[in-house]
Formats: sequence, structure tokens, C-alpha cells
Amino acid sequence: MTWLGAATVVPPETTQQALGYPSLFLLVLIGALVPVVPTGALVSSAAVVAFHRTAISLGMVFLTASLAAFLGDLALYWLGRRGMKSKNGSRWLEAIRSRAPEDRLAQAQEKLAGHGVAVLVLSRLVPAGRIPVMLACLMAKWPLRRFVRGNLPACLAWAVTYQLIGILGGSLFKEPWEGVAAAVVLTVVVSVAPGLWKKVRRPAKA
Repeated sequence: MTWLGAATVVPPETTQQALGYPSLFLLVLIGALVPVVPTGALVSSAAVVAFHRTAISLGMVFLTASLAAFLGDLALYWLGRRGMKSKNGSRWLEAIRSRAPEDRLAQAQEKLAGHGVAVLVLSRLVPAGRIPVMLACLMAKWPLRRFVRGNLPACLAWAVTYQLIGILGGSLFKEPWEGVAAAVVLTVVVSVAPGLWKKVRRPAKA
């Protein structure tokens, strides 16, 4: 009876925090390791909820997302280095290579050779830019410490950017679900727009 009574008086805000932050951390971490999860949309949606409900802190969303992204990138890079050193490679290295088209990889290698860590910092802000730059770092045999030095500010900048998108979406609507929908649309537009712009420009140049 005592346990039941204690369970009934747990504030809903505590439940939201207990479920929200670990879920966000896990999903962003998985998205960093398996680049098919839309992590930017997740962060933007969490920021919308935090904007509308004081139970979830914007600061905690930022810390959770940036830490998960950083640890996920770090683990993926470490696994990629192991694959580079192995004679038979690894499935993680093959997964990285499969998501780095030759033209994007060549651009990443050229920019990395000219600008170093700055390219890694910006790679998370460029749609589909993270994996080619990470592979370029692997092929350039960057030590883990050097990768960490560039990837930490990259993850912080990424978390801030998508959180601002979420805050913008949340500020436009009264209902949280409307803000989440707007944030997801904004995230998709930001992700897709550069690729569409390149496709439009190619025929014009031709």
C-alpha cells in the first residue's frame, strides 16, 4: 500500500524527465553510429517540447544531445580505425564507406588537407557532410586525440543549431505538436535544400 501510494504522488514532470532525456540520448547515440536516424529532427522536436513545458530543460536537451552525438561519433571513428588497421576491414568501415560518395569524399579530403580541424568542426553542420569528412580523417590516419579536438566543438555547434530550429518552430505555435511538426519540416528543408540547389545549378551550368 505504501509503495502504491508513493507511486501515485510522483509528479508527471519527473516521469517526463526520467523518460525524455535517456530516450533522447539513446536515439541520438544510435543515430551517430547508424546514420539513418534523423537526429537533427529529434533534437529540434525535444527543443519544442522543452520550450512549451518547463519540466524539460532546454539546457539539459543541449547537454544530452551534444554528449550523445559526441560519444557516438567517437565510437564510430574508433571502430573505423580498427577497420583500417585490420587486413579484412570491418562492417563498420564498410558502412562508413558506403555512405561517402566518391565526389563527396574527394571534396572532403581536399578541404581537410587545406583547413584541417576547421573542416571537421563544420562537417556536422553541412547536410550529409559528417560521414565523408570522418572517412577522410580515417584515410589521413588522424589519431583519435586529434579527431576528438575537432569533433567536440562540432557536436556542440550541431546541438545548438538544431535546438534553435526547434525553438523557432515552438515559438510559432501554441500547441507543442504543431511546433514539433514545424521543427521537423524546417529540419528536412535545411537537410534537403543544399542538394536540391546543386541539382538545379547543374543544368544551368550545362
